[in-house]
Amino acid sequence: MLDKVERKVIKLLDGRDSAHDFQHIKRVYKNAEVIGRREGADMKILLPAALLHDLVVYPKGSAKTSKSADDSADMAEKLLKSYRYPQDKIDKISYCIRTHSYSKRLVPATLEAKILQDADRLDALGAIGIARTFSVGGSERRSFYNPDDPFWKSSRELDDREWTLDHFRTKLLKLKDSMHTKTAREMAQERARFMELFIKQLQKEL
Repeated sequence: MLDKVERKVIKLLDGRDSAHDFQHIKRVYKNAEVIGRREGADMKILLPAALLHDLVVYPKGSAKTSKSADDSADMAEKLLKSYRYPQDKIDKISYCIRTHSYSKRLVPATLEAKILQDADRLDALGAIGIARTFSVGGSERRSFYNPDDPFWKSSRELDDREWTLDHFRTKLLKLKDSMHTKTAREMAQERARFMELFIKQLQKEL
């Protein structure tokens, strides 16, 4: 079943931007697998949800951004029904997908949904998080940093729609405190420390 779902997702995501392509799905899947096994999750819910969580991704500046998770869940339900997946599991998978989105600011109620949210947010941290952030910033034609105050030493208002590096402070480095599971918190702390080292190195170079 997972192989069938994976092959379908690969086709659906063909040509997707590098921050939300199938490699992103694979990383989130791996994160979810590691966390789920340590935390005792139902893998028949968690792993399909990880594969299907980003079937629809609207651009960051779009008014539809907050609908990405719901539209992904709707597509996932149809796909799983076509494969005759049990309806009770489809409902739980759909719930995981609907509640994983950062922009919706939801706190999931089930363990599997919490883990999917953790696994997705982990992919915004560490070395891959840095790469994804600057990839998105480049696609949206943002400058790397504010040349007058790149490292937030003044009281200026942060603007991550203008300066990519501001996104580290407005969102990314806060993610480590939003993790639900012990396993994810440990992984997030390590990745956040690496991002702080990146910032220090960038300060030296500038």
